[in-house]
Amino acid sequence: MARVVIGLSGGVDSSVAAWLLKQQGHDVIGLFMVNWHDTTGTLEGDCPWHDDRVFAELVAKRLDIPLHVVDLSADYRTRVVDYMFAEYERGRTPNPDVLCNREIKFDVFLREALKLGAEYVATGHYCRKAETVDADGTAHYKLLAGTDPNKDQSYFLCQLSQEQLRYALFPVGDLLKPEVRRIAEEQHLATAKRKDSQGICFVGKVDLPVFLQQKLAAKPGNVHEILPSWPKFARQPALSGSEPTTEELAALAAPWRYTVRDGKKIGTHNGAHFYTIGQRKGLGIGGRKESLFILATDVETNTIYVGEGDAHPGLWRPALHMKPGEIHWLDPARAIAPGEEARFQVRIRYRQPLQEATLYVRNEGAFILFDEPQRGIAPGQFAAWYDGDELVGSGVIAE
Repeated sequence: MARVVIGLSGGVDSSVAAWLLKQQGHDVIGLFMVNWHDTTGTLEGDCPWHDDRVFAELVAKRLDIPLHVVDLSADYRTRVVDYMFAEYERGRTPNPDVLCNREIKFDVFLREALKLGAEYVATGHYCRKAETVDADGTAHYKLLAGTDPNKDQSYFLCQLSQEQLRYALFPVGDLLKPEVRRIAEEQHLATAKRKDSQGICFVGKVDLPVFLQQKLAAKPGNVHEILPSWPKFARQPALSGSEPTTEELAALAAPWRYTVRDGKKIGTHNGAHFYTIGQRKGLGIGGRKESLFILATDVETNTIYVGEGDAHPGLWRPALHMKPGEIHWLDPARAIAPGEEARFQVRIRYRQPLQEATLYVRNEGAFILFDEPQRGIAPGQFAAWYDGDELVGSGVIAE
């Protein structure tokens, strides 16, 4: 059996993962991360990680495993939170949880675990890992979706490398969430009835504008409404043949671009960088039959463009683009060369049902052309593509 260091977070998933590892006979060590001290903008509790640590200690005591505590807050701030502020300042929509896994849990945390003699690092993620070996003995590690379709968290790990996957164990990946809760109750773990964490990885649930105002100043600007009858919506780019050209793919992936002359001013806001495409809440403009949605933000002019109703054409796009340096293959052996394409199932946000699409790789980057138009494609988010259960690659949406 192996020495496994598990990230004990104070939640039920990592608690049951630790118990399962003990049952399998591993030498288990708990490691609790302190990643965030600031409580600005948090909606629950004065300092959430204090409570998490208490629960982690109770679980470690119950399981009779050692628990170490490590403060990774300096790395978390520079690698995750500063990136998040920078992306919002540029008018983009980052996913800090994806970065947290790539930069913290499976990098900085992994190095701390190796100092403790870890052969593997385990987490409570709902996903699975598989391994194949070539004839020459080369191992290839696959990241698979979790068995529980309601809890599959593979998307959050879409930026992991082969080296990171080599060390990873996901003990609860084959279980359904109710089974995890049942095990926790049967084993009298303190986290059995504890609510799942929400919000930003390690920061918690936040009032995003208040949180962002730590670095990004409020800046009054105008809200303009774009009507569904805007003439350019009727001139949607189309394909000339069965095999799209790079120019056609670029046109299909391009976002709608508005100016203040394209829509009427209907209100004001406190900063375009506090909003994201597809957002419905937080505008404070009422009196409509249907909700208003963010169609676009312009941080240069500090203008927000909105449209009424979920079916508004400005919310929907048939394709997206990723720049050459921002495309990641979990196993480089599965990478597609420029000039090639392949069919995949794709999601552009956590818990979105997988969408059928074709991935085209070109010298200008990669394009994903969906079978059906997609709602709320936002720059800065990660698109992840799957082949069946296997998460094959991911990339940052360019615009």
